[in-house]
Amino acid sequence: MIMKSNSTTTTSSNNILFFILCHIFLLLLLLQLTCHRRNFASAAAVRSSDGRSGKWNLLLPNIGISAMHMQLLNNDRVVMFDRTDFGQSNISLPNGKCRYDQNDTALKVDCTAHSVEYDVASNSIRPLMVQTDVWCSSGSVFPDGSLIQTGGYNDGEKVVRVFKPCNNASTTTTCDWREIQGALNQKRWYATNHILPDGRQIVIGGRRTFNYEFYPKTNSANHVYSLPFLVQTNDLKSENNLYPFVFLNVDGNLFIFANNRAILFDHTKNAVVKNYPEMPGGEPRNYPSTGSAVLLPLKNLQAREIQAEVLVCGGAPKGSYISAKNGNFSGALNTCGRITITDPNPQWTMETMPLARTMGDMVILPNGNVLIINGAGTGTAAWECGRDPVLKPVIYRPDNPFNSRFEIQNPSTIPRMYHSTAILLRDGRVLVGGSNPHIYYNFTTTLFPTELSLEAFSPSYLDPGSEDLRPQIISPASQYAIGYGQRVSIRFKVSGWVNRNLVTVTMVAPGFNTHSFTMNQRLLVLASDNVKPIGEKAYQINVVTPNNAKLAPPGYYLLFVVHQDIPSEGIWIKIQ
Repeated sequence: MIMKSNSTTTTSSNNILFFILCHIFLLLLLLQLTCHRRNFASAAAVRSSDGRSGKWNLLLPNIGISAMHMQLLNNDRVVMFDRTDFGQSNISLPNGKCRYDQNDTALKVDCTAHSVEYDVASNSIRPLMVQTDVWCSSGSVFPDGSLIQTGGYNDGEKVVRVFKPCNNASTTTTCDWREIQGALNQKRWYATNHILPDGRQIVIGGRRTFNYEFYPKTNSANHVYSLPFLVQTNDLKSENNLYPFVFLNVDGNLFIFANNRAILFDHTKNAVVKNYPEMPGGEPRNYPSTGSAVLLPLKNLQAREIQAEVLVCGGAPKGSYISAKNGNFSGALNTCGRITITDPNPQWTMETMPLARTMGDMVILPNGNVLIINGAGTGTAAWECGRDPVLKPVIYRPDNPFNSRFEIQNPSTIPRMYHSTAILLRDGRVLVGGSNPHIYYNFTTTLFPTELSLEAFSPSYLDPGSEDLRPQIISPASQYAIGYGQRVSIRFKVSGWVNRNLVTVTMVAPGFNTHSFTMNQRLLVLASDNVKPIGEKAYQINVVTPNNAKLAPPGYYLLFVVHQDIPSEGIWIKIQ
């Protein structure tokens, strides 16, 4: 009995020990798998932030011109142009038309087009006829949707050109530029434009033009107004204040940045309201050093005090332009300066980009992030002055913590150097074109050939894997007219599960892009209430439009519903 009992006890103890050892083995195995998953997730995170996000598509290998200037219109067509004195382009004018210009430095009789209209839906090009030289000109869209384009070179310096969107297919063959000779009081070459709250356009600066004027003219505003700030920030050897960065502040005054300094300017009184501190480092950021800048998304639009921030990125060190002219190419700047322009005591906060860049373009995406794209790693703007193309775009996430805002994207294979462009499309893609660092078209005997292609960059929010989270706007219909301070119901669908706390509505003013700056670009996050389900996979969110034209100048905007950082396709709205 005793022996039997001992045997049973021993067997029972062995079973317990075996059971414990099995559990320990299973726990160790689970721990190993967990660590493996963590390591895999960590590696995936590194990859996603190191050039693995976003997708490139070649849309057209040859649009006939190099897209130096670009503007999206409210019929989903993009007007592009370069300059008239490049010589022959690669696209003919229609119906046997020719341009006869005795002032042209290349061809007195030119039967090729130097402007085109790109139809996004059909991915097709239509040649347009511009008569006078639009080289290094400026522009903005009027409240009625017309592109008002100003200045240029040679016989185009004082010309205003108007292009009205052609919505009727039967008129597109005759719809073209209309030019108004002598409509500007001053020569405008490398100037900057902005739409004002009253719907007029202000035209600021230009090459050795230290003043501003308005368009259209009125009896009381048919003058040229001096702007000493442009004299103070100018270096006659390198002229680092061309294409100044201009933004409409929430109080109706203009934030004007030139070279490395900025002012807040009351255009109604011709008076400087505030002088901002010099950006740390003192390096030049405007042409030809050519950084870029954006007004960051405007939020809390119903608050008593609305905050506005400006971000300025890239450029080139002092003396880089002269050095590049002599064949020595300095490294571009890798810093960004961010400043809250509405603060009583504003100060710059400096950040470091993962890639140094000059001649980059900054595009505000519908979710409020900023895409930094195109440009060079050394040198400056101007003929033959850039080297080391930066092929990888970067996403800047302004709401992320400091030191975690930049994310490198997948690279293009096409260098986009001097005279390249980028704009946002209604479907959320970014249209990219241009690049011609040569006095004339050069396709063979040069380091960076003239580029006539058109590409689209699709940010990661357009990945097929996000399709079930992407909103689709049901109503209102596109071309919807609204007023200021108006309550609007937006209905949308989402095929997957909706996080109702992560839905916002944004409205974006498409801008006029040239020389690494997008004039009039603006994004507003609309005040909204809670998202409510209204049917199968359908929802409603009520928003309030901006209260006044100082926040959103009158005109056409793209409205997006954004869910978990993923935007819908936009609809056109007109605020008036």
